[in-house]
Amino acid sequence: MRTIFHITTAAAWEAAQGTGACTADSLSTEGFIHCSDADQVVWVANTRFRGRRDLVLLHIGEERLDAEVRRENLEGGQWQFPHVYGPIPAAAVLGVTPMLPAPDGTFDLTADTARYVAPRR
Repeated sequence: MRTIFHITTAAAWEAAQGTGACTADSLSTEGFIHCSDADQVVWVANTRFRGRRDLVLLHIGEERLDAEVRRENLEGGQWQFPHVYGPIPAAAVLGVTPMLPAPDGTFDLTADTARYVAPRR
């Protein structure tokens, strides 16, 4: 099963468990939820979430999604990112990993790669 990843807040994940699905502001403003492949997680975390201490990484089984997943880059870069065009069912989440930055605010998950990118079984 292919795994994609979504960075969100612990509070948003807790709410998603109550409603049965994870959404994001981007779903209403852009029409999709931003996700990453394993090799993109650190770059996204450092670019978009530097210094945040309230984050979790959702490990999502792509085949468990009801919504379409498109790999695209809408900002002109080289990477193709997985975009989920609908809510992410809580049942599609294979694992959840807390994300804590280093003292300088950066994320360096390379030392703990298995901890952060391997789905929970």
